[in-house]
Amino acid sequence: MRHWFRCFVLLALSVHTASGHAQSAVSDRAHLLDASAAALPHDAPQNAHQAAVQQDENLPEIIARKRDALSIEREAVMKVYEAQKKLCWQKFAVNPCLIDARRQRRQALHPLQEQELSLNAQERLWRTEQRSLRLQNKSPLPKDPS
Repeated sequence: MRHWFRCFVLLALSVHTASGHAQSAVSDRAHLLDASAAALPHDAPQNAHQAAVQQDENLPEIIARKRDALSIEREAVMKVYEAQKKLCWQKFAVNPCLIDARRQRRQALHPLQEQELSLNAQERLWRTEQRSLRLQNKSPLPKDPS
């Protein structure tokens, strides 16, 4: 049991570390975009605006990539859980072993669920911003009283 728990913890840590590197790479890329936008002083406002627009356009792709990474991590956790479950059925005390396996699975899935909720919130915010921009573009210009 301890051997599988160690394997599970190592796998969970490696998956979590890999997602942390991916997130830091995305934040580094956004930081580089901001830095490159500020590099040209005479075009800084225009470049900053273009970088923000480009980042807004790429946000769904970034969220999709993060979701794909989360699903891969979730599949890895579920594979470990299934392996633990199979081992539990080989033991005399099946129920305590299954309870421990489920507890470990929940502990491993909890950070993934939090990250997914964060992605959902980011996507909702982006969609709200996009909707407000569309509505601003649709609104008629105020009529001139003269």
